[in-house]
Amino acid sequence: MDETQGDPTRVEATVPIRETPLWAVLERRLFSVLDTAWREFAATYCGPDGRLTYGGRMHHRDGVDDFYEPFFNWPVLYRLGGADDLLPAVKEHWAGVTAQMTEFGFVRDEYEVGYDWFHQGESLNFFYAICAADPDDSDFRERALRFARLYTDPARGNYDPDARIIVAPHTGSGGPRPGLGTEWIEYSATQAAMKPYGLPLDDLPGITRWDDLYAQENARRMGDAMQDRLGRGDTAVNLAATSLVTNAWLYDHAPELGDWVVEYVGAWRERAAANGGLIPDNVGPSGVVGELHGGHWYGGHYGWAWPHGLHSVESAAMIAAVNETLVTGGTAGLDLARAPLDTVIARSVVRADAATAGSMGWGWAQKMDVAPGVPVRLVPYRHGSDGWFDLHPVPLVYPVWLWWLTSEAGDRKRLESLEEDAGFDWRDTKWFQDKEEQGHEAPWVSFLLGRNPRYPEDALGLALGQVARRLALMRETPYGPPDDDIHWWQRLNPVVTEVLTQLVTGAPPALYNGGLALARVTFGDALRGRPGLPDDVAALVREADADGVRLELVNLDPAARREVVVQAGAFGEDRIDRAVFDQRADDRPGDSRGYLVPDPRTRQAEAPVGSSRLLIALPPLHRISLRLEITRRAQTPAHTSFTRPTPRRDT
Repeated sequence: MDETQGDPTRVEATVPIRETPLWAVLERRLFSVLDTAWREFAATYCGPDGRLTYGGRMHHRDGVDDFYEPFFNWPVLYRLGGADDLLPAVKEHWAGVTAQMTEFGFVRDEYEVGYDWFHQGESLNFFYAICAADPDDSDFRERALRFARLYTDPARGNYDPDARIIVAPHTGSGGPRPGLGTEWIEYSATQAAMKPYGLPLDDLPGITRWDDLYAQENARRMGDAMQDRLGRGDTAVNLAATSLVTNAWLYDHAPELGDWVVEYVGAWRERAAANGGLIPDNVGPSGVVGELHGGHWYGGHYGWAWPHGLHSVESAAMIAAVNETLVTGGTAGLDLARAPLDTVIARSVVRADAATAGSMGWGWAQKMDVAPGVPVRLVPYRHGSDGWFDLHPVPLVYPVWLWWLTSEAGDRKRLESLEEDAGFDWRDTKWFQDKEEQGHEAPWVSFLLGRNPRYPEDALGLALGQVARRLALMRETPYGPPDDDIHWWQRLNPVVTEVLTQLVTGAPPALYNGGLALARVTFGDALRGRPGLPDDVAALVREADADGVRLELVNLDPAARREVVVQAGAFGEDRIDRAVFDQRADDRPGDSRGYLVPDPRTRQAEAPVGSSRLLIALPPLHRISLRLEITRRAQTPAHTSFTRPTPRRDT
């Protein structure tokens, strides 16, 4: 709890359950199924020390992320209320995979030797989630601080404080690694998987179309140019490194860590301002935008021109803006992430070929079940020497994050405007799952806005179906992958947490390429002193707006009392000012001679809180509905423990 504020306000639930909510039963069923599923995955695919069973090779510089990713959301499940033994299990898997990657030569001193931040971010989701789940673990605290110093300490070579740049696209515990490695010494058209993304650089004489790369001389020239121009200097996706530093800052608020985040994000904001507000994707070794690309603001590695454009640049900009918001408590810096969205939305067109218009559209059309011929608003993801190109639907996750962070009218208007010509009914819960544990933003937002009341039941049914499918796939393939398919385990990870994150914490899941997980509310078990919902307790955030949240808690246990700590914010950064809740107006259980099951009469009660935490006591088979009035970002965020008091400073 909060040492500066004493014990938290305590509220006793007094309303007995009359009609057991279906969402509560499904939610607890999902927890139960998930706690079986992760054990089966570990028994099927992991060695005794937690590593993944694998007899193949590692290829070039790529691959570390693919070994951590199968476990990335396991600590998320623990923090939500998964089994007690899940926490030591996730640490064992992290240590096992780290040892495994060290043996392959890809990890040194427990950290990736050097690779791009599009993939490092995917690796580190697992690490960040462990730190959030158990901030009392001194070993992970030491690692967090040590990893952050790889970028904040100029002596490590990854960061140039004078130019305010991360000096190369590939960096890590080995310092900067010039070039892009051996994978693209030659960039040949025989790499058929890369054909949808086109030419990495579009300004080389004599190479104007993909088929020109069949000539070995051209393939070598392209490879040489990529190594030289894409393999040096800073690139926008490096902004994901701010999560590594912010995660360390959340332990002790060391000024040098917070200052680094503000400095580095601020440098990119200045570059965006000089580019009309739109973030460029490249900075040369001397700190000049376009230095390696003929003065152009586009062309950097994982940038606007190649391979994914908005998909990678907007993700990094949003991650950085969120981290700066955590460190400073202000949201003005979110314009870094707004501008790319508004830029492409202003160039939107409505077309009926969403599945084929762009390099990645087929996957979106499959997930959203959008047939050919359906009009869909598409925006350009990429920009090259001929202007904007590569049309796709707007990725909803980013406008959702902006609205979720601010509740501002402009961010809500942007989001709601995208529902027109979306190509599907936003209220429909689509039956798909991908590795990022995202994609169901539309029906969830519709629920929060009061237009999709069935979403909790529909979404929890979906989640149970997702687990069932993954378990079936696992049982059909109880063996490891060939050495050309190290994405094998990601596709089989049976732990699904997107829906639980939305419904229990009132938040979107963490941005997949390296974002920290935020929340409107998080929970702790007061009687057992650990994070997450107690056994048999279900939670549902029904509303989340600028002034607070509306929350329901249900204790389904017929005999045992539960005590739930409700914390505002993922890191206690928000303050609960007042709680308004229902209480039973008549304490009498009724007359046993009556035939009817009475509906208990309730009245509204309220309690001042004035801190980040509130304690809810739930007798057996009782429920409570609360409206928590909350001031967002009123306190300094910190990794918060539910086992001991955590000091909090006013911002």
